[in-house]
Amino acid sequence: MLRIKVNELNLEQVLHYTADMLKKGGIIAYPTETFYGLGAKFDMEDSLKKLYDIKQRPEEKAMPLIIGNKELLTVITASMNKTAVSLMDRFWPGPLTLIFPAKENLSEYITAGTHKVAVRIPGESFALYLAITASFPITATSANLSGTSPAQDAETVIRYFGDKIDLIIDGGTTSGGLPSTIIDVTGDEIKMLREGAVKKELLKH
Repeated sequence: MLRIKVNELNLEQVLHYTADMLKKGGIIAYPTETFYGLGAKFDMEDSLKKLYDIKQRPEEKAMPLIIGNKELLTVITASMNKTAVSLMDRFWPGPLTLIFPAKENLSEYITAGTHKVAVRIPGESFALYLAITASFPITATSANLSGTSPAQDAETVIRYFGDKIDLIIDGGTTSGGLPSTIIDVTGDEIKMLREGAVKKELLKH
C-alpha cells in the first residue's frame, strides 16, 4: 500500500498517477468533501469484487459512483427525466446523489441487481478533481468496514484496511458532517432515500 500526501504543488501529478492506478485495476482511498471514499474503476469487475470483499459489504447493497461531468451519464444510465436534469442543474457539483435507471451492461456490483445506478458529481474536493481527470465513473463507497464509522483521515483508513488497498491519497482530515442526500429519480415522483447535506425542503423549489 502506497500513501501519498497531496498538496497544491503536487496535485496535478497525483491526480494523473491516481487515475492511472484505477485504470490498472487498483483500489484507492481518497478524500471527498465529507469523508474518505474507496475508489475502483466502474467497469473493472475483479476490482469491484475485491472492494466488496474488503469492506465486508453485503452484495445486495449497491455501490455509488462519482463522475466529473454530466456527459458521462450516458455511459452508465439508460435514461433521465426532466426532474433529474433540473436537480443536476441546481445541486451538482455537490452532495446530492441521484438514482437513475442503469444501462444493461453495468456491473451487478454497481447495481446490486436493482437495475439502478447511484451517481453524483462531488463538491469541491480531491474527489471532484479526480473524477474530472479520470474521465470515467469511479466508485465512491465510504472508506470503512460495513457497520463502522466513515473515515475522516488517512490513519483511520489504514486502520480499517492496511495493505488491502493499493493507494491512499492523504489530504488531511476531511470536514465530515452529513453524507450526501440520496434521491431516486427513476419514476415520475422523486423519492428521498436518505436526507443528508441537501435538505428535503430545498428540493421542493
